[in-house]
Amino acid sequence: MSATTTEFRFRSIALPALLPAFLFAIGEGAVIPIIPGVATSLGAGLAGAGFIAAMIVVGQLVGDIPSGVLVSRIGERRAMIIAGLLAIAAVLVAQFAVNAAMFGVGIFFLGLSAAVFALARQAFMTAFVPVPLRARALSTLGGAFRGGWFVGPFVGAAVIALTGTVQAAFWVQIACATAVTVLLFFLPDPRAPKGEPDAGAQLVRAESAGLFHTIWRNRGVLVRVGSGAGVVGALRASRMAILPLWAVSIGLPESTTALVIGIGAAADFALFYTSGQIMDRFGRLWSVVPSMVGMGIALIVLSFTHDLPGAAGWFIAVAIVMGVANGVGSGIIMTLSADLAPRDDPAPFLGAFRFTADAGAALAPLAVSGIVAIATLSLATGLVGVVGIVGAGILVRNVPRYVPRIRPAAAR
Repeated sequence: MSATTTEFRFRSIALPALLPAFLFAIGEGAVIPIIPGVATSLGAGLAGAGFIAAMIVVGQLVGDIPSGVLVSRIGERRAMIIAGLLAIAAVLVAQFAVNAAMFGVGIFFLGLSAAVFALARQAFMTAFVPVPLRARALSTLGGAFRGGWFVGPFVGAAVIALTGTVQAAFWVQIACATAVTVLLFFLPDPRAPKGEPDAGAQLVRAESAGLFHTIWRNRGVLVRVGSGAGVVGALRASRMAILPLWAVSIGLPESTTALVIGIGAAADFALFYTSGQIMDRFGRLWSVVPSMVGMGIALIVLSFTHDLPGAAGWFIAVAIVMGVANGVGSGIIMTLSADLAPRDDPAPFLGAFRFTADAGAALAPLAVSGIVAIATLSLATGLVGVVGIVGAGILVRNVPRYVPRIRPAAAR
């Protein structure tokens, strides 16, 4: 049941959608920074610690498509409760792991729970928010996740400082996932008619189209627009891989690197609602193209600055520009997939589309590492920048063919 444009209020999604997303992301943000260190303490080498850290992305990638089927069959709210319980179980496995392999299994299932939770939130927003306000709502959802990932490391660091043990950060995830589960269990569904406090049964679609049938039926748009979304995911992941490597390569201290990347992340977070306004008022391409071209050009410029006298200044400028450019594209993958998803059963398509973006995000850091191993970091950086501009071209060509022009509307 979708609200009409005149009836919709953004506060109606604050408790059922935005607060759970923010809390869940805080837990993730608290745990992710400590994964390599804990893996090393359990006997993993440097390469093994990196592999275990990647398990959260692998878990998200593996969970993308089946999570769409799960949400389609049992409904968004029930799927999110299951995701919260799975996150608690996964973190408990990781916290009490006796070896690196057991720890890696826990991290993998944490990524799986994140895929189910994010897909269910997106499916709810797709069904509930009026189309003319969709981009602002979904970019705000993206902002809730980004805000949680920004706050989470600070909460985790504070807990570690208070307790004196790194593993204490896992309790932040457990507390957040528990709060999310309880909140979803007791909170009324905003789509439930009066007299029906839980619309969970209504969320179950009459008949899911089936995973492979969904992929095959939508193969054209998944290849054409999905490939562009994959480049968006690759560009974002490459940014987070390249910037720390570049800082190490030019000799910046870790504290300076963290500060610079944090400033870029703050700029990124600050622009999430602006991105939604741009998409709703002017169209999806007016958000994603400047975002991808901006990040692409910034990376190309950075690739020529490694040996310049002012290399540190160039790095700082590029990191901030990339944060702004990425913020301008906040929510674009969720919005495009929501625009393209079938109205009667969107969840399987949303999962398939997310898979393409997450595949790009998972493969890009590996590609960067491979190029650095056989060539140079500058070459890898420049090539990623070129791929970003090519990806913008893919979307310019294909988005108008598949995404209808949305008439603008004002949120109330």
